[in-house]
Amino acid sequence: MVPAVLYASGMAAAVTQRIDAHLVDYVLVGLYFALVLGIGLIARRSVSSSVDFLLSGRSLPAWITGIAFMSANLGATELLGQSANGAQYGEQTFHYYWVGAIPAMVFLGLVMMPFYYGSKVRSVPEFLGRRFDPKTQRLQGVLFAAASILLAGVNLFAMAIVVNALLGWPTWLAIVVAGVVVLAYTFLGGLSAAIYNEVLQFFVIVAAMIPLTLVGLHRVGGWGGLTRGLQAQPGGDALLRPFPGSELTGIANSVGSVIGIVFGLGFVLSFGYWTTNFSEVQRAFSANSPSAAQRTPLIAAIPKALIALIIVIPGMIAAVLVPGIRALREGAPTTAAYNDVVPLMLQELLPNGFLGVALAGLLASFMAGMAANVSSFNTVFTYDLWQEWARPGREDRYYLRVGRLVTVVGTALAVGTAFIASRFSNIQDYIQTLASFFNVPLFAVFIVGLFWKKMTGSAGFWGLLTGTLGAVVVFVLNTAKVFTLSGQGSAFVGGGVAFVLALLVSWLASLRGTPPAESKLRGLVWSLTSKKEREVPREPGWYRSPGTLSGIALGLAAAGYVFFTVV
Repeated sequence: MVPAVLYASGMAAAVTQRIDAHLVDYVLVGLYFALVLGIGLIARRSVSSSVDFLLSGRSLPAWITGIAFMSANLGATELLGQSANGAQYGEQTFHYYWVGAIPAMVFLGLVMMPFYYGSKVRSVPEFLGRRFDPKTQRLQGVLFAAASILLAGVNLFAMAIVVNALLGWPTWLAIVVAGVVVLAYTFLGGLSAAIYNEVLQFFVIVAAMIPLTLVGLHRVGGWGGLTRGLQAQPGGDALLRPFPGSELTGIANSVGSVIGIVFGLGFVLSFGYWTTNFSEVQRAFSANSPSAAQRTPLIAAIPKALIALIIVIPGMIAAVLVPGIRALREGAPTTAAYNDVVPLMLQELLPNGFLGVALAGLLASFMAGMAANVSSFNTVFTYDLWQEWARPGREDRYYLRVGRLVTVVGTALAVGTAFIASRFSNIQDYIQTLASFFNVPLFAVFIVGLFWKKMTGSAGFWGLLTGTLGAVVVFVLNTAKVFTLSGQGSAFVGGGVAFVLALLVSWLASLRGTPPAESKLRGLVWSLTSKKEREVPREPGWYRSPGTLSGIALGLAAAGYVFFTVV
């Protein structure tokens, strides 16, 4: 965590070095916004119930939900944060994709989606309510609502950086305007509008980042010129080796650092995020069949393995090409921050016209991330907190109105939390901290409850609560300098503590309680659900085979490590 003054100076630099956008660039951005709002208006016609608004009526094909699953994660946490990581940690950033995403996405598709979709639940907290008890559902509903608002604020803050660089607007104004645009199409069309816009946004983002990567590599003299430029900087060699990754983890011991990456990131944080984060899982819930729901994360895993190249490499290029970022790497005085990598690269590299496409891509990225957070927030709040707890038994149109109202409230709260993100020079530090708080304890409780039939309802509640508090304590101690872990090491350690605490407390609480009747756990616990019930009907075509899709995604991740280890 860094003082707020660093962020302020970074934004000042963005204003004084404003992107030189011309009329054609503004026209392209304006056309993109018009298209986004048009999709919201069209999607509104199909919204007649709360299920339509909050879950798209469970009517979407696998290729749509798969791309939306990928795009929902392709917000500020990805584009701005991982580009910042690329500049700061180089090839070590690939771990967030190839060990920190792909295995968990495959596990979600092959193992967990049949339970999620087959149970007909509308949210992850509702699944916990059926497996454990109502108080566990409510606790997770509150925790998820808080996490969604904080993450939506990250995307708003990132979008404000770009709008500030483009127009020179004050930060607060850029945040408010960005929030209003996302609110407009999400309020109009609900989850369908968010998902169809996420599909569009995925292709716009790719169209923006590929030219940025290729032009950047050309400017630094190809891959060889990039490696020579990084090696000339202090600690530059480490940026060209994925392992041991000590700069990323903050753990000096090589073995300890690798364990931190594989266990802390690759298992605890990754599985906690990808398998239980409703902002992602909600896209699979909207699929039109169990087979489509299962394939959703598997389809998403293939572009996830590849898109690392056009997000991380531009950050590495910025460390060589952009004076402010290079000064950060060398420890020289500068007003830039790592979060400024992408806007500064746009300014440095792209001509007009291409600049407009890239700006639209950036704005698309941040809107996709925020829309995912807001649409999942309104679903969990409406179903798990309002319908199940505060106001049960009302007609469906009442909950549709609540869902729309909560969309407005959630956006307003996200505007406020956007300023919290401004205190971090690297957005990924903040994102991983939130993951250790909210995702890891949930995964620990969920996975034990899925495979251990004797886990009690109270065990789910206390495991979730103590795991969350454990991660918060690690963060507070690190912030107070009781111990010091640089980089994202605090989040890795906090996630490990949260995972172990949640497991331990769940086990101890289960020893003192009575497990639910087995008849109530069928379809919710692996050993009590027959193989026939767990099986998902297969659709014809090799490209629809879960095994084939999983093999392609895992193969791409392994090939990435081999290539960058050799090169």
